[in-house]
Amino acid sequence: MKKLKELVNALKISANHTDAQIREFIFYSPKMPLRLHQEQLIAESKQFSLNVFDEYFTKSEISINCFSWGNGKTKVVLVHGWASKALDFFELITELRKIDDLEIIAFDAPGNGSSISEFSNLMLYAGSLKAIALNYTEPDIVIGHSLGGMANAIALQELPKKPKLLISIAPLIRLKENFEQSMDSVGVSQESQNKFFKNFATEFPVPAEYFNLVNLYALEGIPHFLAYDPEDHISPYPFLKEFLNENPQIESKSYEDIGHYKILKSPDLIEDILLKIKARI
Repeated sequence: MKKLKELVNALKISANHTDAQIREFIFYSPKMPLRLHQEQLIAESKQFSLNVFDEYFTKSEISINCFSWGNGKTKVVLVHGWASKALDFFELITELRKIDDLEIIAFDAPGNGSSISEFSNLMLYAGSLKAIALNYTEPDIVIGHSLGGMANAIALQELPKKPKLLISIAPLIRLKENFEQSMDSVGVSQESQNKFFKNFATEFPVPAEYFNLVNLYALEGIPHFLAYDPEDHISPYPFLKEFLNENPQIESKSYEDIGHYKILKSPDLIEDILLKIKARI
C-alpha cells in the first residue's frame, strides 16, 4: 500500500500529470499482506506455479502462484479482483472445503498477492484462468469477483470446454469507466485522461471502451449466477442493469448494504453459492 499512497500523492500535488504517472497508477495493483488465518489456510494447500504470457508489458512469461485444496473430481476455480489475492476468498474456501468431492483452486494473478510482476491488467487475469484450464485442470465451476468476473467472461469464450456453472460476484462491466473513476479520484485532468486513453489504444491495441461486457459477453449456454450490491460504487448498478437487461438468462440476486469487497464475506451469498454448487455435483 505504501507505493500506491506515493503514486496517489504525486498525482494529487502535480499540476501537470504525465502519461507515465497515470499509467503506473492505473496498472499498479496494491498488495495487502496475508493475515494469520490466511497464512494457515495457505499452509494447508497444495502449491504450484504456472506461466502466463505478458503480451503487453514485458513480452515474456510471468509465473503465477497457485493453491489447491482437496482432490475431488469437481474442479472449482476462484478468480480474485483487482488489488486482491487468492486468500481474499478465505471464508468461501473454508466452506467449500466442507463439500466432499471438490478440488478448490485459486491463484494470485500477476502483480497481485505473491505473484511477482511490476504491473497487471485484465488480460493477465484472463490469461491466468486459461493457464489453469489448459495446463492444470479444466474447471467445472468458475467463480470471479470484480475484475475477476470480467476476466472470466473473456477467458471462457476462448476455452474449448465450458464450465457447468459460472458465478460472478460484483463483476466489473465497463473497464474504461472504472479507469475514469480512479483518475477522477486523484484529480487527473480531462486532457490528461484523453491522452492516456489514446495511448492505451495504441499499446493494447484496442480502445479501453472495447472492454464492455454488454458487447463482449457470449456465454449464453453456460448457467450463470450473478451477485451484486445495488449501492456498489466500484461496479455501479446502472452498468450492471444494462448488462442484465441484455442477458435475461443470467440469474441475479441483490445483497444489500454490504459493499464491493465485503460481499465476499457475506454468509448469505456463501450459502447461496454452496447450494448452487451442490446442485451441480
